[in-house]
Amino acid sequence: MTAGDDRPDPSRFQQGDESVATGNLSSSNPAFSQEVFAGYDQVYGVDRSHAMTVQGTMGKTALLLAILSATGLWTWGAVGDGRMGIQVVVGAAIAGFVTSLITIFKPATAPWTAPLYAAMEGVFLGGVSRLIEAMVVAKHGIAYQGIALQAVSLTVGVALVMAFLYASGTIRVTEKLRSGIVMATGAVCLFYLVSIVLRLFGFGSLTWSTSPLGIGFSFLVVGIAAFNLLLDFDFIEEGSRREAPKSMEWYGAFGLLVTLVWLYLEILRLLAKLANNRD
Repeated sequence: MTAGDDRPDPSRFQQGDESVATGNLSSSNPAFSQEVFAGYDQVYGVDRSHAMTVQGTMGKTALLLAILSATGLWTWGAVGDGRMGIQVVVGAAIAGFVTSLITIFKPATAPWTAPLYAAMEGVFLGGVSRLIEAMVVAKHGIAYQGIALQAVSLTVGVALVMAFLYASGTIRVTEKLRSGIVMATGAVCLFYLVSIVLRLFGFGSLTWSTSPLGIGFSFLVVGIAAFNLLLDFDFIEEGSRREAPKSMEWYGAFGLLVTLVWLYLEILRLLAKLANNRD
């Protein structure tokens, strides 16, 4: 490489240096494991028109969000007027989960599976949001209408703030921070799994508890989901710097969408708890 050229030397990847190929790409987002770029070693260092870029990934993220919003709004209306039952919403959730697994294990399918995932998640989120808002309004009155829109606004706001903090260097993704976020996210996943098992046996859980402890727990989970965005941004930037194949922009957009969906659901859950706590 010439002086000042910070692009990776393709010959290093051709020699099978996996430590260079993967770098520090670990993330608590299952879509963003550090092995995801392994197998693309021979393509690194190609012309930028054929390489992954941050701008390209953000553009594809915007497209996936548009698909999700379109199916979500349609489902919101369909569930509201009885044209769609809860069975379809549950089916969409299962289909979205299966599609996400296919995408994670076969990243090359992302250009096709990522839009499908966005569509299925839109159906799921639209239906769940309508049902949760309907329950809150039925219990507390019309004054609480719009809780889903508040959750959307807060999700967008949190994502923009985290993007600014990352881009400005206010928060740097160090190994210590990355490890902490990964461990915290793993702990939350384990807690949710245990909560599901306990509910099957009739025990309560902080997941939907409106007690101060339950609300505090939701604030904590929202914070953890927000910090996962930093890892996603770092992963995408690293993939761009290492010149991953351009098709990986779809995979990067998919992984970021996974975190945004999680963040939205946690914020919606938190708002519902706060509303129910006002009795």
